[in-house]
Amino acid sequence: MLNYVAPEALLAPLVPAGVELDRWRGTLYVSAVGFLFRDTRVLGVPVPAHRTFPEVNLRFYVRREVDDETRRGVVFVRELVPRRAIALVARVLYNEPYRALPMRYAIAADGARGSTMREYAWRASTEWTRLSARTIGPSRILEAESEEEFITEHYWGYTRQRDGGTVEYRVSHPRWNVWTAADARLDGDLALVYGDAFARVLDGPPRSAFVADGSPVVVNSPVRIR
Repeated sequence: MLNYVAPEALLAPLVPAGVELDRWRGTLYVSAVGFLFRDTRVLGVPVPAHRTFPEVNLRFYVRREVDDETRRGVVFVRELVPRRAIALVARVLYNEPYRALPMRYAIAADGARGSTMREYAWRASTEWTRLSARTIGPSRILEAESEEEFITEHYWGYTRQRDGGTVEYRVSHPRWNVWTAADARLDGDLALVYGDAFARVLDGPPRSAFVADGSPVVVNSPVRIR
């Protein structure tokens, strides 16, 4: 998870109806996140040749007040996957901004240094774009009110629909452990996928970076909010 400071003027037009931008200590973030789906199932059924695959998404953070509950969620700017069928299902069911591109990933442990390098890459033209980070040693538990907690503890997704409405869906998983990341990089022609404005935000080193250990995850069905 590579995290960058973003201007409100860039994010505000993308906020779905019924939610508002969420800040950590007054700062707005966008995050470039790479992860690996394993044993993926749709409605409990595994789909052959679509069970293990990488995804890279660019997202920002929102919140919604429901009675006495604050629902902290994410809005996706772009989600990249390697298979057209996955992108099609996500667009049809959720209207999420998925795009299918050639992708690859690598996880390489260096026993001598006690470190692990993780890399996710995609190709939107002739060159590969890469998101990578290195971790050292064991993971640690999330600290309360930390930046890592803010980034990972958003359990709702919000998506603008074609008619201007908004759907909400819950993402359920236990709290993750994290590593602080070293050598975190996002290299390549980012404008090809994210446009010039987001490419400028993502240019240069991230404000922060870390790796989460992951877990079983359940993405619930979308519900239109009022």
